[in-house]
Amino acid sequence: MNGLFPLLLEWVGVAVFAFTGSLTAARKGMDPLGFALLATVTGVGGGTLRDVLLGQPAGWVSDPSGPIICMAVGLATFIIGPHVSATPRGAFRLLMWADGAGLAIFAVAGAQKALAAPSHPFTAIVFGAITATFGGVVRDVLAGETPLVLRREIYVTAAALGAAVFVALHAWGASDGLATLCGVAMAFGLRALAIARDWSLPTYPPPKG
Repeated sequence: MNGLFPLLLEWVGVAVFAFTGSLTAARKGMDPLGFALLATVTGVGGGTLRDVLLGQPAGWVSDPSGPIICMAVGLATFIIGPHVSATPRGAFRLLMWADGAGLAIFAVAGAQKALAAPSHPFTAIVFGAITATFGGVVRDVLAGETPLVLRREIYVTAAALGAAVFVALHAWGASDGLATLCGVAMAFGLRALAIARDWSLPTYPPPKG
């Protein structure tokens, strides 16, 4: 694999997810430190867990580019945030769409790094889903909200689909660019449809009586 391409993909995912952390901080009326904190844990949280589980040092330990990007995005959002969305509902919708984009990018980036470790293809799909969702879990917990993964949302499913498409195309010999594009498109497409049409997975019925 081209060493630069996975790194660029990771940086884009970090920036997008950092933006979702910043939007959550905006909805909660936090100060600049809160923006920087939520942006950072959201942007690097999933990748950190992935690296630890792969037995590797977290990437930002030797290369602080990730946290720097996150803090820059957080502080920039604090400054321009009031002009991005005028209503809490608008901010929430923007958060959902940005989160969907970050989810799709990180699902593929996580699977890509796991395959390079190397990992079994199925394990790479799991790592893709972990990378795509864990940062959002930390963000929501710190913000005092129910994590998206615990709501009636097609969320982890979309991440797993994107990672699976990437892994399958990679196994069939597709180029990194094509496999990445298809994986991101499938993950974001499913998540976008779920947001737009309010799709959700069936839930366990509550106990009677």
